Amino acid sequence: MNPIFKPLVVKKTTIFVLTIALISCAAENVISNETSNAKTELVSSNSDKANADTANADISAARQFVDVIERKGTPTKHKDYDSYQNQKFNPFFDLGAWHGFLLPENEATYGAFPGPLVIAEEYSLYIAQALEQLHIKDSQTQQSYHLAEAEKTVYAQPGALIQKFEFADLTLMLTLQYANNRTALVTTYISNKSAISKQLQLSWQGGLLTQWDDKRSVQQALPDWSRKLTSNENGLTIHFGKVRDTWNILTSGSSAYNITRSVQTKTAITADSLSYQAIAPITLDARQSYALYTTHSYVHNQQEAEQQQALSTQILDDPQHYINAARQRWQSYITLGLKHGLTPGRQQEQAAVEQQKVAVKAIETLTANWRSAAGALKHDGVTPSVTARWFNGTWAWDSWKHAYALAHFNNDLAKDNVRAMFDYQVNNNDPLRPQDDGMVIDAVFYNKDIARGGDGGNWNERNTKPPLASWAVWEIYQASSDLAFIKEMFPKLQRYHQWWYLNRDHNQNGLIEYGGNKHRYHNDSAGNIRFSVKFAQHQQSELALKHCQQAEQQWFNCSGMALYQELLATGKYAELDIGTQYGAGWESGMDNAARFGFINAEQLQQYAKANYQGNIELARKDWQVMFYQNKAADGTLLGFSINQESVELNAYLAKEKALLAKMAKLLGNQQVAEEYQQASAQLAVRVNQCFFDENTGFYYDRKFSAADQADQHGCVGELLTYRGRGPEGWSPLWAGIADKDKAEAVKNVMLAAGEFNTLVPLGTAAVTNPAFDADIYWRGRVWLDQVYFGLIALDNYGYQLEAKALANKLFANAQGLSAQGSIRENYNPLTGQVQGASNFSWSAAHLLMLYREFLLAEK
Repeated sequence: MNPIFKPLVVKKTTIFVLTIALISCAAENVISNETSNAKTELVSSNSDKANADTANADISAARQFVDVIERKGTPTKHKDYDSYQNQKFNPFFDLGAWHGFLLPENEATYGAFPGPLVIAEEYSLYIAQALEQLHIKDSQTQQSYHLAEAEKTVYAQPGALIQKFEFADLTLMLTLQYANNRTALVTTYISNKSAISKQLQLSWQGGLLTQWDDKRSVQQALPDWSRKLTSNENGLTIHFGKVRDTWNILTSGSSAYNITRSVQTKTAITADSLSYQAIAPITLDARQSYALYTTHSYVHNQQEAEQQQALSTQILDDPQHYINAARQRWQSYITLGLKHGLTPGRQQEQAAVEQQKVAVKAIETLTANWRSAAGALKHDGVTPSVTARWFNGTWAWDSWKHAYALAHFNNDLAKDNVRAMFDYQVNNNDPLRPQDDGMVIDAVFYNKDIARGGDGGNWNERNTKPPLASWAVWEIYQASSDLAFIKEMFPKLQRYHQWWYLNRDHNQNGLIEYGGNKHRYHNDSAGNIRFSVKFAQHQQSELALKHCQQAEQQWFNCSGMALYQELLATGKYAELDIGTQYGAGWESGMDNAARFGFINAEQLQQYAKANYQGNIELARKDWQVMFYQNKAADGTLLGFSINQESVELNAYLAKEKALLAKMAKLLGNQQVAEEYQQASAQLAVRVNQCFFDENTGFYYDRKFSAADQADQHGCVGELLTYRGRGPEGWSPLWAGIADKDKAEAVKNVMLAAGEFNTLVPLGTAAVTNPAFDADIYWRGRVWLDQVYFGLIALDNYGYQLEAKALANKLFANAQGLSAQGSIRENYNPLTGQVQGASNFSWSAAHLLMLYREFLLAEK
């Protein structure tokens, strides 16, 4: 035996009894092994009966929700992407940590928790196939315990990953939970079931991935990126060199992954510093059991590393405290999240069982996408998806939806999710955009963009998002009765609400438009609108050639409203690409919806044939969008408005006024409450007067021009009926402001098989929409937020049975929803096939809302 390290001798005691309580090892009468330099544990069978009964009850509750999300997988490259650029598999994350783990799917990774997947500031990357894989050998017989030959159980429960291997003479159990927002805790439990003493050699081994993506090795993709393993007597550290690759990986130069064990080991690292093996011997007397603990921490920088070093020591000094905390926390999540749900173990109809599992899947998804404060993210928040390439940041209306759902099982996180966005509410002394005082920016990431002094590419201030913040804040209050939170948020919400009327009402008629902020991607330094135009050879205008710069082939980069208007008027162009059009679409949240003029070339040709005898230039005019400069009284550019007033934006604002009235009343400001309530009622009337089309029985956006005269109701321009129907049409019903006869007409359109009642219902464009395509982001795909708004809209007006029928179609036909698949960003309305990002938070949030507010209420 090598004298460098000391073997651990497990002294004789009563047989170990280990209980998995919901999702953890629950042990009583812990005895310290004084021969170890850190804590190891022996556990007596003398457990308190009451505690055992509670643990057994927890087991029953947890077992009902085993593997509601498939957690198994074997990553083989840093970017192990599917066709939608999602990282394959569904790693388990918790407590806002920036690293997550899988379960082994075959014998190649038994004894390890594959991965981990780490978030390199803004991008999720697998760093290993199995970073710490345990092997056990009997030192006396030299026989190895091959885990593939054991009777095995590998599964996930809410809050934990568990592996159990039973041999005739030995039991091995591995459990992974989270101890804090940077550290996971692995419990390794080994029981000697035989009547003789055993001397065992425990060895852990692992290595870093060498493949970057499908085509390139790490060396080819990032030749200057250094990765190095170092070790000490209790573990090892992986040091990641500095890389600032804006669209792929961002590391500080002091980011690191640390493994610390509660047992001393001798570690050998390979010459390339990319793999290792660590060894520790233990002796187990007959019928004895042994537990050791390992922490896994991922940190972004040296400051975090220093903090976690102390915290890891605390965790290993009292691991049971953290194990119990995880068990209790997840028990609380499930109990609160399911409301007064069906009691585990009761006989239930199958549909109800599946719906309950989907609700738990939603809770797990939201929790996995929780990121703790780091970098520019000042408060904890929930990101859209930890596995999707572009989604490791917080967006505004995503956050409002996440917070609304979180309010009922993790209220503190719900509050922080709102704060994370309001941390960047613009003030009138802002050095970059004081004209946007009150606005909340669109997206907050670890790194600010270049205009804010950072080097991130995902940070976005080009636009905001729809005004649902008050809706989320009010729900948080409803769930917590926390008046202090209302006091904190009310003045911020007022400023945000007022911003819309100052910066997005071009004709000052009180009906608001989406648009884009003053931004380098929207305007030049003089404030002129930017755009790019592609000409066919015969179309190039003299004005365009004089005032634009050729970019590539037949594309020109241009600026100036006069040129833009001339091109729209003549139609002498092949394609237009307008930065502010994207900004307006993003601001609505329905990025490339048909109502904002998005239609592909083939669809436009079909539209031209159906309406203009094939004349593309005439047909294109129906899909052209104009932008207006919004200016302050002193001529300062505030931003841009698209030339249409949006129905759901004004429905949201009407609902927000009503919610602000409730908050003002709570705070004792009756006059302000009455003013908001009156304004809400007045806006509701105008929404019904200006946005509803009697001929088609639906609500639409309204197009206007500077020359339009208002009708008797103050409505200007024309309804955009020719751009087809979308989910904006049922927003007045969701907001509760639709007239009853109009609500009935909208209901009929929603339920029509040739409109929205598809296999998976309530897509983002009606089947009859000229720009409909079942595989286009916001022109056909089914997004679950819009399904939620639609079902609640029907329910608000007494159409519960119709809404329930649509809900049943969703659960029955959305691929993988009621099985083990991840919750997806969107679904194909005609086939039910999954689309977009995996493990998507706002889909999860709205599924939980539907369960609590609609499905559970119906029961």
